[in-house]
Amino acid sequence: MANRRLAPAAEQPQSFAFSPENAEWAKGQIAKYPEGRQASAVIPLLWKAQEQNGGWLPQKAIEAVADELGMPHIRVLEVATFYTMFALEPVGRFWIQLCGTVPCDSCGARELKDYLHKRLGAPGHVSADGNFSWLEVECLGACCNAPMAQINQDYYEDLNPELLGKLMDDLAAGRPVKVGSQIGRTSSEPKDAVNTLTDPTLFDGSRVGAWRKRFEETGSEPASTGEAASSEQRAAADPKPARPSAGRAVGTAAMDTPVQRSAAGQAPVSAEDRKAASDETVSTAKEGEVRPTDPPKLDAPAEIVAKGEAAGAEAGHQSALTRGETPPQPVVSGASEGVEAAETEEARIAKALSALPKDASPEQKADAVGRRPAGLDAARAGGPDALTKVKGIGPGNEARLHALGIYHFDQIAGWSRDEVAWVGTYLAFPGRIDREGWVAQAAALASQPKQ
Repeated sequence: MANRRLAPAAEQPQSFAFSPENAEWAKGQIAKYPEGRQASAVIPLLWKAQEQNGGWLPQKAIEAVADELGMPHIRVLEVATFYTMFALEPVGRFWIQLCGTVPCDSCGARELKDYLHKRLGAPGHVSADGNFSWLEVECLGACCNAPMAQINQDYYEDLNPELLGKLMDDLAAGRPVKVGSQIGRTSSEPKDAVNTLTDPTLFDGSRVGAWRKRFEETGSEPASTGEAASSEQRAAADPKPARPSAGRAVGTAAMDTPVQRSAAGQAPVSAEDRKAASDETVSTAKEGEVRPTDPPKLDAPAEIVAKGEAAGAEAGHQSALTRGETPPQPVVSGASEGVEAAETEEARIAKALSALPKDASPEQKADAVGRRPAGLDAARAGGPDALTKVKGIGPGNEARLHALGIYHFDQIAGWSRDEVAWVGTYLAFPGRIDREGWVAQAAALASQPKQ
């Protein structure tokens, strides 16, 4: 890596000041930042000072920039010595910054370094004719075209010792040179045979929508040619199941089976009842209709809330009656109503919390607005439910619920209003449980058979 020291005193100028044009430019840069943040302009001002001083940054220039920005000299010196873009010693007319980081090193930067050592001497040394000096630096961000070097303001990529030597000869002689890749590739395209994106079917539209046909029953015309056609052949040879329909079974018997009653939040049914319900539905439903034995399609948390609304209300009602309490209010389903209810709840909780001391614990805050739900000592046989399936419960909240003894969907589905308020306050987001419909979601998930 570069040796980041200031040039010897013998090479340092006695003073530095921006030219009138550069001083005006510097004021414009400083004006870009709000009062008290002028130090943010330190890098552009150092860059301009280096440019004015013939490509390197003397100590007096660093101090002048610090004074202009009202910064301690040492702070600006720290910036100048950190970034290799600032040359701290005199440089040649063409300053070569050779990247030596892993991608360039793996692609030949060591050979380039050896070449520069032989031709120019040690890093930082200016050639006798004053044309060249060089420095090994860290990554310059052109890894895909390694190895590379920056010469003054331009990048030169895909180098080898022969190409670098010719490039230096042309620069010294004033001949035009090519910036960028020295082997003719455009941007970062493959180095050898260019075979990327040459299939014409990528551009003629024949592939548009082809992926859908693997998941849908279709009688449309086959794809035209190429990979799209072969994709159709694979789909025909190994058909995938069609996406389940979101429809409902019709008919009195089909809608009133034990399976459907269970999905509405009532007691789970036995395997025998489920089989009987299935037989009953098969005998009454028409061909092509969805059977109750098909798993319910719950594509999104909002749909879970909608389907579990009745289940959550019923479960909360039964739980409250068992404890001798007033049954809870039903969970609202409308978006505006849910937000309004949550805001009202938050206002009530905020008022209750305002009477507590500032150092009250989470348990004390929760006790002031509700009642802690009964928990279990451990999850039931079969292990805990995946509470993270409920929108709004992430791994962190799941762990905190486990610490409260809450392991299963039906526990959440049975929360009363007081318990919802307690948990929401304890978890530090009052009203969120209502807004996201935890109770309804949990009720819907509890009604589904475990995988």
